Amino acid sequence: MTAPAITLLTDFGTADGYVAEMKGVLLCAAPHVPLLDMSHDVPAHDVEFARLTLARYWRRYPAGTVHIVVVDPGVGSEREAIAVGSGGHYLVGPDNGVLSPALFAMDAHAVALPVNPNASPTFHGRDVFAPAAAALARGAGLYDLGQPLLEPVRRRTPQPARRSDGAIDGEVLTIDRFGNALTNLLARDVDTVTVQSGGMPKLLRIVRTYADAAPHEAVALVGSSGFLEIAVRDGHAANLLGIRRGHRVTLTQIHR
Repeated sequence: MTAPAITLLTDFGTADGYVAEMKGVLLCAAPHVPLLDMSHDVPAHDVEFARLTLARYWRRYPAGTVHIVVVDPGVGSEREAIAVGSGGHYLVGPDNGVLSPALFAMDAHAVALPVNPNASPTFHGRDVFAPAAAALARGAGLYDLGQPLLEPVRRRTPQPARRSDGAIDGEVLTIDRFGNALTNLLARDVDTVTVQSGGMPKLLRIVRTYADAAPHEAVALVGSSGFLEIAVRDGHAANLLGIRRGHRVTLTQIHR
């Protein structure tokens, strides 16, 4: 049974033909399987950004979907090329932690893919990952592709830390294209959010949606992923507040 779709997430951009080469391999090997572009605008070499992007969507596609992720600064090195079966889905990519969202599932299994000696050492996306994904899409089993890999690389989202005064310290995980700063914090009965801005703490109120903020007001809200975001209505929060990945964000409950 063929897969309902093959998805692609890369840091290749679309100007240089790399994505087109991968699609050519996939279409030749699995001509009846739709190819879906998730994004090719992941910042170059940014494995963490790609990990968080994959986490948003991989489970939302039909069972049997094959997800290819190629953000691979270690291409051609000793790092493994892997395929993962998890939650009824398949994922193919480098063993650098980018596939972690699927690897943490209880039913996850990984195999190490053999690398054809004729494969380009600089383009495993075309010569290793695309052929493996096409085989899975045609109905091959995970263990038809390679040997079990017991300890694939797993990246975890940092856990917030509770302070002695009851406040919770978290951090900015990534900045989206709107300039919103996505954090690792869950907001529950919290009155204030403090973010380090220009070396100075800035208090923000929590709103339900962007429209609840005044124009150009900096606020905090729970985004679609369930985690707290820092945003500026009609503006770019990261630039206006000087926020970058790793900046501290604190939740404080005020006792009245």
